[in-house]
Amino acid sequence: MNKLSLILLFIGLAFSCKTNEEPAKSSPPETPVAKGDTITISGEGLEYDLIIIEPGFNYWLKSTAQPEGFYNQSFLENKNFRYVTEWNHRVAQPLRYSSKLYELHINYQNDINYGYELNYKLYNYFIYFQNTYKQNLLGGRVPTN
Repeated sequence: MNKLSLILLFIGLAFSCKTNEEPAKSSPPETPVAKGDTITISGEGLEYDLIIIEPGFNYWLKSTAQPEGFYNQSFLENKNFRYVTEWNHRVAQPLRYSSKLYELHINYQNDINYGYELNYKLYNYFIYFQNTYKQNLLGGRVPTN
């Protein structure tokens, strides 16, 4: 069984040194993880897992994101492949891109059908991430949903 585990964890880190400089705008906010801030897609019939641990994402997904079914699966797969490619490019360059934002490589393959739900939530995570941390993964205007 092929198993894909995508874990996206962005929790503010406490620093032992204080400086007079303001934190960079791309630093994750120091927000404690509340109950419901973890989204997991898995099950007996599924071969892939998506785990998103991000303060505020679940609320944003329910309140701001386009509803499920708004995008077709092909659109989501194409966007996700492009987002993942750029994400992994940034993970590989920790001196250029904050390793606090781009911690983990995402193993997403274009030739695998991950299903609608996983693609929908992954796509919306990328939108949420870009808007929350003022990042632009694909250039141009960041969708706000």
